This record gives sequence, structure tokens and C-alpha cells, in this order.
Amino acid sequence: MNAKRPIRVLVVDDSPTMANTVTALLTEEPRIEVVGRAADGNRAVQLARLLRPDVITMDLLLPGLDGPAAIAAIMSQSPARILVVSAVAEQRGVDLGFQAMSAGALELIGKPNVTNVDELRKWGKDLAHSVCLMAEVPVISRRPRPASAPPPPAGARVDAFGLVASTGGPPALADVLSKLPADLPVPVLIAQHITVGFTQGMVRWLSQVSAMVVGMARDGERLEPGRIYFPLDGHDLLVDSGGFARLQRNKGGPCPSGDVLLASMAAAYGRRCGGGVLTGMGDDGARGLVAIREAGGVTFAQDEATSVVYGMPRAAVEMKATDRSVPLSAVPNLILQSCMRPPYRGAQGPDGGGSTP
Repeated sequence: MNAKRPIRVLVVDDSPTMANTVTALLTEEPRIEVVGRAADGNRAVQLARLLRPDVITMDLLLPGLDGPAAIAAIMSQSPARILVVSAVAEQRGVDLGFQAMSAGALELIGKPNVTNVDELRKWGKDLAHSVCLMAEVPVISRRPRPASAPPPPAGARVDAFGLVASTGGPPALADVLSKLPADLPVPVLIAQHITVGFTQGMVRWLSQVSAMVVGMARDGERLEPGRIYFPLDGHDLLVDSGGFARLQRNKGGPCPSGDVLLASMAAAYGRRCGGGVLTGMGDDGARGLVAIREAGGVTFAQDEATSVVYGMPRAAVEMKATDRSVPLSAVPNLILQSCMRPPYRGAQGPDGGGSTP
């Protein structure tokens, strides 16, 4: 978008106090102009159509249309970049957040739970920063295209698979995980950038769409096939040389770190691991994917056409971490092919009979 034109924001919240707070904090950023406010879902849909804002910050527990329903209507009538601003203390609000992402919201941000002026201002700066970043995301909805993925290298057979995602990631993960069987013969480890307070809600939401067991990793537990692992809030997930999960406090930067996850998998499994980088901003995951490729493992990046944001996949391709750019619809099959166990065939004797090893 034109850098000289202000970023036009619509604030949606049924609490006048919260709407005033968000408006005041956003307008401290000179690049942002708040062009309207709505206190219910129906008004939000109407103002989105009339004002055509660049970005919408939206609460979810609204009178009339709730947040997900309002977002679905906005994305069908007057698409915009939508950031959900929700109270993480309320389970219903957290659960609605992931329904909102399925409807087209780009990001989840927790409402401030502070009264200290300095902390509130810091939260406001983080929110304004997210709004400025989101303003650069293309608004056009992208639909996954049916396509087949390039097969993994001959002889590839992985013992674990890691996925990294950021903006647009939760719906992408839901799409992938819903197509994997309950008896997948490997564990799947995931680093999805997410605001503290939303991880447990994301795990609950993904558990509803996946046949596999989805849960939070416990430090020191053995990773089991047919299970999907997420780190605790504020932590990175790693794998040690014995195939056990390890959790460590995030040291800054994207959280959880995709580079940390994938690099640990490369060290633990070598050529017997796979990794993929899905939609997201920045370049997290690319260096970790390089480590997997150098170890001889299977790597891929989501293609541009099906990525909400092509930043992280592009970085992986540019760093030569992979030569596979695949549509989202092809990712489940690529994972399945990569971990498929070929049937055992005994050595053939001179008469054609099999010999026992």
C-alpha cells in the first residue's frame, strides 16, 4: 500500500472503555488513522462495507452477530485485514478466536490485563506494530488449489515431521492435520507463532478437526507416533538425541521458534526427519529447514498461491532450504509419503524363495 497514505483502521468493541483505549493507543502511531468504531457485529459489517478500512481490530463477544459471524460476512462482502483482540481469560473468547481465524481473521491478540500506564502503552505499541505489519498483507482471499506434491527423495523415510507457521497458520494447520490419519506412524511437532494465552485454545480447536491426538508437549516425554505436539506458552519445543521432547523458555524473537525446533530435529534424527515451513511473516524456520536439508531429510515450503503471507516460505526457498514449493492441499500427502513404511521383502534366494533375515 502507499506508504504516504495513513493506515485506516476500524475498531470494533462493545465496551466503550476498551474502544476508547484501543483508539487512543493506535492513534499514537502517526501512520495509523482510526476511521470508525462499531459496538456490535452488524454495525461492524456495515462500516466495513462503507468505510473500506485497511485493517479492522475486532472483539469477538459482540451483541447481534458475534465476531466469527461478522468476520465471515465482512470477508464475503468487503474483505479486509482483521486482527482479533480478545480476552484470553475467557475460554469462550479464546475458542471463538480460532473460529474467527477460520472465517478469515489474520491474527489473535490478547486484550491487556494491566492497569499500569507504562505496560498499557507497551501493549498499545505492540498492537500498532501488528496493525502496520498487517497493512502490508494482501487482502485478496487465496484458495488452495488441488495439486499433487513432488514425491520425497527415493528411499526417504522419516521418523518425525516438524511444521512451522505464523500469520495464517492456524487455519492452514487445521487443513493439514484434518487430513492425516490417526495411525500416522510418526509424531508431528509444531511451532506456530501465537500470542501467550491462546495456545491451549488452539490445541482444543485442532483436536476437534484432527483424528490424531493433539496436545501440549511435556518436558522429557518420549515422542509417540500418531501424536501432534505443541510447546507450552512462551516456550520453544526441541527434541533431544534420545527422541524425547524438551521445552525451554523462548529467548526472544518469534515464539515458539521454528528454527530451534527444526534444527533440534535435524540433530536428533538426521536424514530420518522432515520439515516444512507454512504461511507467515519473516524468515523463522528457514535456517532450521536448511539444517534438515543438510542432514539429508525431507523439506518443503508452502507455495505463494496458497499462503496468506509468503514471507517465511519465500525465505526458506531463497536460503535454498528446499526446492519443493507445494500448495497447502498437497502437504498431507507429502507427509504421508515421507513416513510410509515400505513392506518388508526377505532376500531372494536362487530359487526365488525368500530367506529369513
